[in-house]
Amino acid sequence: MRRKLALIFGTPIFIALIVTYFYKERVEQTLLTEDKSDLISVITPLPGELVASPLIIEGEARGYWYFEGDFPVILLDENREQIALAIAQSQGEWMTEDFVPFEAELEFEAPESDMGFLILRKDNPSDIPELDDEIEIKIKFR
Repeated sequence: MRRKLALIFGTPIFIALIVTYFYKERVEQTLLTEDKSDLISVITPLPGELVASPLIIEGEARGYWYFEGDFPVILLDENREQIALAIAQSQGEWMTEDFVPFEAELEFEAPESDMGFLILRKDNPSDIPELDDEIEIKIKFR
């Protein structure tokens, strides 16, 4: 009788815990970066993707995300310590308000942590803080 009760009450609780875990992961990932798809879009890597060196980053950004056709890309470990820095290069004419494809390659030594963050920072040569912008993508290391 106790086993039946444990099964009857335990199963829904177990399912609720699993659903809560996956929902929390999805919400946490969504909260890392507000939607900036009207400014920049990353094709690869996707949020939560397993990455290894060399890491190829591809996507597209509005022309005003670039300065002189490039912008910085920073790889951080779970503790937000910088692992690598690269410069994303436009793959087309960047002096436009339209989307322009970009590509970057990061070479790095895998950190001890399993998780990390990829930061794509709008190039802001003016150093005016109000013009700063970036997106952050949570990634996993192999």
